[in-house]
Amino acid sequence: MTAAPGTDRPAPPLALPDVERLQRRTTRVLIAGQVLGGLGVPISIALAPVLATEVSGTEALSGFASTAAVIGTAVVSLPLAALMTARGRRPGLVLAYAIGAAGAALVVLAAAIGNFPLLMLGMAAFGAASSANLQARFAAADLAAPDRRARAISVVVWASTLGAVLGPNLSAPASRSFAGTAVPETAGPFVWAGVVFVLTGALIAVFLRPDPLLTARALAAPEERAGEGRSIRAGIAAVRASPRARLALVTVAVSHTVMVSIMVMTPMDLDHHGAGLELIGLVISGHIAGMFAFSPVMGWLADRIGRFSVIGLAAGLLSVAALLAGTAGTSHGQSALGLFLLGLGWSAGMVSGSALLTDSVPQPARAAVQGLSDLTMNTAAGVGGAAAGLVMSQAGYGWLNAVGASLLLPMAALALFTARRHPAPPAGKDSVSS
Repeated sequence: MTAAPGTDRPAPPLALPDVERLQRRTTRVLIAGQVLGGLGVPISIALAPVLATEVSGTEALSGFASTAAVIGTAVVSLPLAALMTARGRRPGLVLAYAIGAAGAALVVLAAAIGNFPLLMLGMAAFGAASSANLQARFAAADLAAPDRRARAISVVVWASTLGAVLGPNLSAPASRSFAGTAVPETAGPFVWAGVVFVLTGALIAVFLRPDPLLTARALAAPEERAGEGRSIRAGIAAVRASPRARLALVTVAVSHTVMVSIMVMTPMDLDHHGAGLELIGLVISGHIAGMFAFSPVMGWLADRIGRFSVIGLAAGLLSVAALLAGTAGTSHGQSALGLFLLGLGWSAGMVSGSALLTDSVPQPARAAVQGLSDLTMNTAAGVGGAAAGLVMSQAGYGWLNAVGASLLLPMAALALFTARRHPAPPAGKDSVSS
């Protein structure tokens, strides 16, 4: 008999159909949360550089708003993971959305009084909502069978598609809705984002029951629950002990860094080659479709042919994307194809890497390791995004893509080495041993 999640009372073990039914319910709640929460970030982040310019009075500081949000996403990852490790997914996700809503309120206040440091603080807190959106993919895997884990992750990633595509297009009407009020129009989308985050947090608080992480622990074998293994330090130790976990961490971080570094400079390159705003928007929309719309395919492949194979696919797609984008010049069609493949490669790396990471560490350490993964991923991407501007200004967009592609070489080499020395177990089994 196992203890019921959140109580000291024994609870009868769930039959397999009950676990499957609970997993379906959990997935539905997470999908609803992703659609709603995923709308809040894009609806406002599109105008963040404009707002930063208005508040600071100079375009030189326009990029700091998005950077502050990325830093906030990274910084909150470990505390969020620690809370989830101790209390479960629901409290962590709810708190992250609450912090994001508070950040949105600070951004609006900063815009109203013209305070740039307060704006940066608000944007950093706003980034917590992005951290919640990222952590939701791991919540989908808590109760999933090992041979369906990648598909469970991919479905939640796919649910972000609606918000990612609609959000930027809603920025203008969200701004106009505050015309003639005390709220600056460029800050209007943050008001709506804050409301969206409150609603998402309430949805998770009410419907994500029983908590999937605590339930998974209660259902785990006694040997998996025994011992100290839930601290962040234990999570770091679990990654060090598992070559597959190290590969997963590298895959997620490198895939995300390459994608962000190339993507953030693409609009500028297209502009330099005569593309209008409408065409730039179409290219970025195609990129976003590649990131999210095909994630269920990547999840199916990762479960069917294996995590290592899809990691190799990610490296290949990202390399081809860098080649096409970096050599496109005035060929806007080639740029669009390159950016689409860039999104597709990101999807392959994110889904397969996240599934392999969950497979490869003991159950008690998973939440801590997953938080460590998001910290590493967002920190690396933040550095990569900042460095991309320097490379672009000094050497050009082609060299930026070449540098991005070079980061994939050690990832591919590590994948080949790990696949040979530490092959994955048969489908349907976890791979916590190294």
